[in-house]
Amino acid sequence: MEINNLSASPTLKKSKPNTKINFIALGIVVVLALSSGFVISRFFPVQSHLVGFTPNSSNDTTNESTIKADDISSTSDIEVGKVYGNSGKNYTDSATGTIEKGSLNGEGTHILNREGGSDQRAALTSSSVDLDLFVGRKVEVKGETNSSKKVGWLLDVGSVKVLE
Repeated sequence: MEINNLSASPTLKKSKPNTKINFIALGIVVVLALSSGFVISRFFPVQSHLVGFTPNSSNDTTNESTIKADDISSTSDIEVGKVYGNSGKNYTDSATGTIEKGSLNGEGTHILNREGGSDQRAALTSSSVDLDLFVGRKVEVKGETNSSKKVGWLLDVGSVKVLE
């Protein structure tokens, strides 16, 4: 049995791709993608990404009613299920627990007692909500975390939702 020489195969002529046509096709695809994106954005505008946009009652999709911090003066004005404070801002952090007067290691004006014991407590401060009005109530607080070397969590509260 004889084995043929495999290296002696006929040479195939390689054709060079036409790069000019490829660049033209790529350009057409890019132009079509950009123009269709522009047209679609005109039909479905996303207003929440606009600089300086503040939602009003017609654009607000939440069912929670919000009460400004200045509108309450005593604990008798507080209702369960209502949100108090600055709701126009999207806060990055939230926690649920019972508010207590006092500080943790000298940090904060109030303490949020959360489930899980004393190591889950958070120190609270707020420049927009009077936290004294919510002492002893179970709430959900939203705000932004501040750095602290004395406590595990120092939260600047922007809004409070009363749960109980």
